[in-house]
Amino acid sequence: MDKLKIPFREHDLFIRLFDRDVYVVGGGVRDTLRGNRVPEKDLDLLILHHTVEDITQRLQPHGRIDLVGTSFGVIKFTCDNFTYDIALPRKDIPKDTDVRGHKDFIIHADPELPLEKDLERRDFRCNSIAVRLVDSVVIDPFQGREDIEKRVLHLTNPAAFPEDPLRVLRAARFASVLEYSIESDVYTAAKAVDLTGLSVERITEELYKILLDSPRPSRGLEELFVLSALRQLFPELFALTLSIQDSEFHPEKDSYGHHSVWQHTKITVDQAVRLAGITGMDRPARLALLLAALLHDVGKPATAAWEFKHGRMVITNKGHDIAGEKTMRQMFDRLKIFSFLGLDLRGIALPLVRCHHRAAELWTNRDVVTKKAFNRLAADVGGEIELMITLDAADRAGRDEKPVAGLDEQALWLKQKFEELNVTRETIQPLIQGRDLIPLGVEPGPGMGRILKELYQMQLDNEFESRDAGMDAARQLLEEEI
Repeated sequence: MDKLKIPFREHDLFIRLFDRDVYVVGGGVRDTLRGNRVPEKDLDLLILHHTVEDITQRLQPHGRIDLVGTSFGVIKFTCDNFTYDIALPRKDIPKDTDVRGHKDFIIHADPELPLEKDLERRDFRCNSIAVRLVDSVVIDPFQGREDIEKRVLHLTNPAAFPEDPLRVLRAARFASVLEYSIESDVYTAAKAVDLTGLSVERITEELYKILLDSPRPSRGLEELFVLSALRQLFPELFALTLSIQDSEFHPEKDSYGHHSVWQHTKITVDQAVRLAGITGMDRPARLALLLAALLHDVGKPATAAWEFKHGRMVITNKGHDIAGEKTMRQMFDRLKIFSFLGLDLRGIALPLVRCHHRAAELWTNRDVVTKKAFNRLAADVGGEIELMITLDAADRAGRDEKPVAGLDEQALWLKQKFEELNVTRETIQPLIQGRDLIPLGVEPGPGMGRILKELYQMQLDNEFESRDAGMDAARQLLEEEI
């Protein structure tokens, strides 16, 4: 039998305890066969001919055991800061239900189930490969290695594919992250899959992976469209596929010649990925940026209109930034999108969408614009100046599929002006707080709130730049009210 040329790291413990009955399965095998480094965070193992109780008893002295699901034979085992997902061979038996969700199965673990039967239940042939740990022998009953070489996704078992709707999203994600093509058998099977039973947590998890882990997220996004997932799960994005744009202002078009908002959106997301990589943006900030790029034009379908301008009829979308924020908020509510690795996605992405045209307005009026305009924009995006500039640049670069090499002239001017004017996250913080007004005789309550709001607007209008000057302004306000 064939052996893996690049063996997995030594896992002597499992070899000692289970000898020839332990196999590496899942993405670790696929990625190793692709020539990628074996994942160091976790590893999926399959153990044959042993019950959950037996496996647990043998591993107990050597590390921490978390019983994820003893009823269907899944164990998490951590040893030396390395986590293994351990499973028994199993069958997925669909429940008798009209709406299929990711967990609508009776999962039957069978220690004596043949390895090939366990591999047969998996989604794609490239994922249906096992490597025996003791000697690196490759077990590939469905020609998954051939698919890896050809960079394609084929179904392992067409009859079983519709039983788990999550596989439709995984197809889009694998195509995007691995840069594989999807064979026609996947599209055919996906047509019959109802995705409405999927949990929002699984939906957002797959979306995040497409956005964060793909060289070009547009590939996964387009697959979501073709696989009918966009229509079922993301109606706000599906509407973009039916919304056309003015061909002179938006010359970008898909392979069929359509100047759709969807095509512009996909290119914008790809350009945002490139800009985030150039600037070294961390993963949470990158996700906030990419969600804003993905949804920056979701207000266009509702605001599309024809207008006679410049001697011709032009498609306009007045107010789509404000409408887009509202639509985006509704989508975030439905998908329960709040934070990611401690970063407030809502607090950052929503204002970016609401204000995504404001940076261009500063550039257009650059000969007359004053510091207060920069102050107000910085405050309205919560101090996320870098993300705002990057989104603006990606939106502009979204009119051309040519990969952007960095910030363009307009973005560099914006960045320079914010620096020259010393407008930062720190400088836009309110200089006067409620505690500062109490010695002036202002009691906490609505009246104090109104005064603080007025003072903050004066600060943003550059009427004062220090706390002392702010206190003078507060005294003057109070005198005028007497």
